[in-house]
Amino acid sequence: MKDYSDGASIDEARPTGPALAEESPFRSMMSLFDEAAAQLGVDPAIYAILRKPDREITVSVPVQLADRSWTTFNGYRVQHNQGLGPFMGPLRLAEKLELDEVRALAGWMTWKCAVVNVPFGGSAGGIQLDPKAHNRRILERVVRRYTANILDVIGPDRDILTPDAGTDAEMMAWVMDTVSSHQRYTENAVVTGKPVAMGGSSLGQEAVALGLETILRLALERYRVPVAGTSVIVQGAGVVGGTLVRLLHAAGLRVIGLSDSRTAVFSEKGLDVPALLEWRRLHRHLEGAQGAFELLTPAELLKRPCDVLVPCAVANAIDSKNARGVRARLILEGAHGPISAKADRTLHDKGIVIVPDILANAGGVMADYFEWVQNRQGLAWQPDVLKKRLARFMTEAWHEVLEVEQRQRVRLRMAAHMLAVQRVAKADQVRGIYA
Repeated sequence: MKDYSDGASIDEARPTGPALAEESPFRSMMSLFDEAAAQLGVDPAIYAILRKPDREITVSVPVQLADRSWTTFNGYRVQHNQGLGPFMGPLRLAEKLELDEVRALAGWMTWKCAVVNVPFGGSAGGIQLDPKAHNRRILERVVRRYTANILDVIGPDRDILTPDAGTDAEMMAWVMDTVSSHQRYTENAVVTGKPVAMGGSSLGQEAVALGLETILRLALERYRVPVAGTSVIVQGAGVVGGTLVRLLHAAGLRVIGLSDSRTAVFSEKGLDVPALLEWRRLHRHLEGAQGAFELLTPAELLKRPCDVLVPCAVANAIDSKNARGVRARLILEGAHGPISAKADRTLHDKGIVIVPDILANAGGVMADYFEWVQNRQGLAWQPDVLKKRLARFMTEAWHEVLEVEQRQRVRLRMAAHMLAVQRVAKADQVRGIYA
């Protein structure tokens, strides 16, 4: 077995900049890749290709603000690997966005596409600004200028942009229109997550939650946990977490905890999910909601006992500092990298089963793929067809990961990464190296 797990190799994969923090998302992503490559015995030449992104782009985005002053935002696009097909990945707007975070997102997208067996490589990008600090007119200027700056490296056969934190369907429409204006024809397949009126998928923003629900049902069946009465805590009440608790509550699971960035609510008897979601819809947060529940901090909620914990908020929500306090039987990762690499090993040693993000939250990738295919065909699929196909792809991926887990006798996270790395490495090997 080849050993790629030394810290120097991880840092070398990061082209420039200061030393990485121990718990950074990039380091977590790379350490898991290194472990999977070592388990598989990946050829060193292929490993050397896989461990660095194919391309990294940094752009300046000058914009005139509402007071007519000018400022410049930093924009990024990282294209990780195109062995399986064109790049595809999120566009994120965040005040504290860093290039390492974008690198990690691009890597996760590569492995996620591979594990659910869709023909894309991973990419990611973003703009370093707080979307809440600017009005929609300013945001439109920023997104359009960013799009124009990376115009030569994106497209339906090059790199497809998808929505993420800080972006929405309207922003995807701005990207599409900017590209189309330069191309002189409508290019709707350059983005996904568009409004339905512009060729967007009728699955809308439910796709990630639908995929999570499918995988959770399969996991409960595998580990012989009855669906009825199963207690669930969900961290994050936004598009993913909020949609998921609605689906789980309707399916008869007992949602006992829910949090947003400011507030957490907890009740062993189960929460009134419809009332909480309605409060959040009206007030945009859970703070101030009334009901028969205990008020906690989001950090405290992670330590409450439950059958299933679903972190749907931020990267490294569970790290080496709080992992020992987690008391769930099963963790389903709804966000990208919500558990750091060190915390992952701690939780595994405690006997907690973890369904990794590259499998659990891949419903979004499936919806992006379906939308891209429909745009290329010029044919919209009905919602029932989309849901059945999403469930089929997710179920097939689940069983393929289980087969690797049983054959290789590794934890579920490593099985998913081994399946993904093996597929991407094979694609790169078959394609060969052009030089």
